[in-house]
Amino acid sequence: MPAAKPIILYVDADACPVKQEVYRVAERFVLRATALKVVVVSNAPIAVPRADFIERVVVGSGMDEADNYIAERALRGDVVVTADVPLAARAVKAGAEAIAPHGKPFTEDAIGMALATRNLMSDLRSAGEITSGPKPFAPQDRSRFLSALDAALMRLTRAGFGKS
Repeated sequence: MPAAKPIILYVDADACPVKQEVYRVAERFVLRATALKVVVVSNAPIAVPRADFIERVVVGSGMDEADNYIAERALRGDVVVTADVPLAARAVKAGAEAIAPHGKPFTEDAIGMALATRNLMSDLRSAGEITSGPKPFAPQDRSRFLSALDAALMRLTRAGFGKS
């Protein structure tokens, strides 16, 4: 069993549509005496609830500043919420759980394909190809995200993370 390590839930927050859901789920785990901290990382100040378990970090406005902050800190036993595939790949490589806002977990098995697809679409757009872009965020996405985050936190607490 790992040493008593709190679970750090990093949120790539600038364009994250599920911040309120993160706070709700995290509060439920904290009330169950799980050692959990939410770190909301953004390029500009954003409002976060006043709670001891929530920390707001504002990084520089440079490209990938928030991603680099998260990737340099995420470890096994942590969760990263991001739509950014390269950040998710870095988090998974470090042993952290990574979940997209629409609820899809990034896994070691699937991250290579997700990166390849992202790079292909980026190359097509650079070549002038018109691509459809991501689907609009839907209520089902919010529901899938809540389930995926809850499942990840349950897995980590069963593995001994977040024990006081």
